Amino acid sequence: MGISIPEITLNDGVTLPVIGLGTYKLNGNEGATAINSAIDAGYRLIDSAYNYENEGTVGEAVRRSTVPREELRITSKLPGRYQAYDKAVTTIQESLYRANLDYYDLYLIHWPNPKQNDYVEAWQALIDAKKWGLIRSIGVCNFLPEHLERLKKETGIMPSINQIELHPFFNQEEQRKWHEENNVQTQSWSPLARVNHVLENETLKNIAEHHNKTVSQVILRWHHQLGSIPIPKSSSPERQRDNISIFDFTLSETDMSEIAKLTLQNGRQKDQDPAIYEEF
Repeated sequence: MGISIPEITLNDGVTLPVIGLGTYKLNGNEGATAINSAIDAGYRLIDSAYNYENEGTVGEAVRRSTVPREELRITSKLPGRYQAYDKAVTTIQESLYRANLDYYDLYLIHWPNPKQNDYVEAWQALIDAKKWGLIRSIGVCNFLPEHLERLKKETGIMPSINQIELHPFFNQEEQRKWHEENNVQTQSWSPLARVNHVLENETLKNIAEHHNKTVSQVILRWHHQLGSIPIPKSSSPERQRDNISIFDFTLSETDMSEIAKLTLQNGRQKDQDPAIYEEF
């Protein structure tokens, strides 16, 4: 039997598990098998995107699973090249056709693409798609407060969630505070900093040893205690189980303070600044 994961309620009433599965580069039969093993382990939130080219893989995993569709929370994202209103509506429909799903639980604008300046049109398309029953909850990724404020000002509707780069080397304190003050849920992509050198960090290793946990478990628990929803990716059944085994210990205030000291002024892993970055 899988691990039971707590849930939170978004500003529109939709519930989400407090940790999910990232699926970037989980494609084809191997990807569907990996996603299925995660569902068996207890994952109920599955994150995908149009640009990951694996919406069909996610849909296949949903069909193979013995877990009822209504118990799962499936996410996808609108790519930058289709943010004009008519293109966005068609792309949302195409996302559903690819996955062979009747609806997405969560659909996000992947990047604001400020030079292109179509993100308000894209947001209106998501608003309408929700009215049509194609999406249960709508949100964004990588939006700065200025982008979020413009959405609210021009449409009257604030996103339920903002998925941002967030890890121990880039803790996004100011952005998280803005989200909290404006009732927007924070979600963390790249929560383990693309793994690499983070697992060898001495501060994190010492905290992990103290709690008899892995460094990854400490980092994911840190996200949880910050109030953010991490979406770590793994195709390994063992690591998938480890990544959600974070509810039987608590990091102390000292632990949290020590991890906070690891953040860098610009700790972005690939220098993808939403103020200037343009996604295709």
